[in-house]
Amino acid sequence: MTTTPLTTPDPTMEAIGRAVAEGEAGDGPSARRKLLALWSTIGVTGDPLHRCALAHYLADLYEDPAQALAWDIRALDAADAVTEQRVQEHHAGLHIAGFYPSLHLNLADAYRRLGSFAAATEHIEAAQAQTARLPRHSYGDLIRHAIHEVAEAITAQNRTPRTSAPGSPS
Repeated sequence: MTTTPLTTPDPTMEAIGRAVAEGEAGDGPSARRKLLALWSTIGVTGDPLHRCALAHYLADLYEDPAQALAWDIRALDAADAVTEQRVQEHHAGLHIAGFYPSLHLNLADAYRRLGSFAAATEHIEAAQAQTARLPRHSYGDLIRHAIHEVAEAITAQNRTPRTSAPGSPS
């Protein structure tokens, strides 16, 4: 992510960030409970940026690819409702277009793990088509590398979880 400051403080995004950090620190069950509680507060018609971010991160906290897929679909649906203005209100350096490579990557990976290789191919191709929208720094490099990994796994029809995927046991 970029170091551009937040334009407007957002308590919900801050709560999502705290839960994500907790999950990244190794307490996935607690992070999942906190994100699910936030989801109950936000609701399915709440702020699309909140829904997108929460669902995107929550998907990573599920080992079961079907559960992850459900949250990945919610994240993509919410992204389609986020306006550029809303993203800029949250963080001046972000653009909604930059979300799509990662969102499609996650969908491709979940479909691949479920053995739905046609759907996985559709989403990995969408992710590949949008890599130019990724920033030219470590985050963009990470997503580009993961897209390459998932594309290879789809070609090989390999359903094995990637060790480099977020939330994967090392």
